[in-house]
Amino acid sequence: METLNPPRRKPKVQTVKVGAALVGPDEPLTLIAGPCVIESLDQSLLTAERLCQIAQKLKINLIFKSSFDKANRTSLDSFRGVGFHQGLEILAKVKKNLGVSLISDVHETWQIREAAEVLDCLQIPAFLARQTDLLLAAADSSRPVNVKKGQFMAPQDMGLAAQKMSSRLNFKGLLMCERGASFGYHNLVVDMRSLVIMREHGWPIVFDATHSVQLPSAGLNCSSGERRFVPALCRAALAIGVEALFLETHPEPERALCDGPNQWPLDRLEALLESLLPFHSLSRIEDELGFF
Repeated sequence: METLNPPRRKPKVQTVKVGAALVGPDEPLTLIAGPCVIESLDQSLLTAERLCQIAQKLKINLIFKSSFDKANRTSLDSFRGVGFHQGLEILAKVKKNLGVSLISDVHETWQIREAAEVLDCLQIPAFLARQTDLLLAAADSSRPVNVKKGQFMAPQDMGLAAQKMSSRLNFKGLLMCERGASFGYHNLVVDMRSLVIMREHGWPIVFDATHSVQLPSAGLNCSSGERRFVPALCRAALAIGVEALFLETHPEPERALCDGPNQWPLDRLEALLESLLPFHSLSRIEDELGFF
C-alpha cells in the first residue's frame, strides 16, 4: 500500500570544483562573499583581501562575488555597477593580486564566453533561473554554474534547470542557491524545507542569507532589508546542512550604492562566521546518523 510520505533514498551530493575551491558534502564550508556590486577597484581589493584573511584563519573556502552589472534594478535611477568590460577587468585584477576564485552574474548569452575567461563560476540571477538559452549557454562555457532559485519557483523546479544544463557536453556541475520566496508584496520568506528538497537533486546547496532578508522594492525606488535576521537564518541553514553560504558584505553598508540594508558589515563578518561554524559541524554529525 502506497504511503503518503514514502521514504526517500539519501541523495549522493556531488562535489563541484570552483577554481581552487571544492564545494561538496565532505569539504570545508564554502563562503561566497563580496560587495553586492562592483563600486571601484580599490574597494574590491580591500574587501577581497580581508575576506581572504578571514577564510585562511577559519580554514574555509572562499569564492569572491561582486556584480559588474545589476540589470534587474526596479528603478531606472538605481546604481547598476561599473559595466561589463570594466567590471571584468576589476575582477581579473582581484584574482591576479590575491589568487581568489571568482563568481559574478551573467544576464545575457553574449556575455558568457568573455565572462568565462575571467570567472571561475558563472551565476544565473534568480529572475533568470528559467531562461533556457541562458542556462544552456552557461553550461556550454566549461565553467560550473550557480543557479539562484527564482523567488517564484518551487524547490522541485530546480531539478528541471539541472536537467537542461546536464544535457550539454561541456557541463561542469552546478550549485543550487536558495534566496527566499515571494511572500506577498515587498517581502520574502525562507522555507527551510527547500534546502532539503533541492539537495535531493544531488548538487551542493548554497544559502544566500543576505538576499533572503531583502525587502524587494520596499524602499520606494530601491530595495530595503532586515540585516538583523541574517545570523538566525544562517544558523538554521547550516544546521540543516548546506555546502556554502552566500553573504554580501561591504566595508560601509550604510554608504553602499546597492542593497546596503541587507549587506553584512565587513568588520563584523569574522565574528559572525566563527559563531556559525559549530552549526556546520553539527550538520555533518547528523547527516552521518541519517537524520536528513
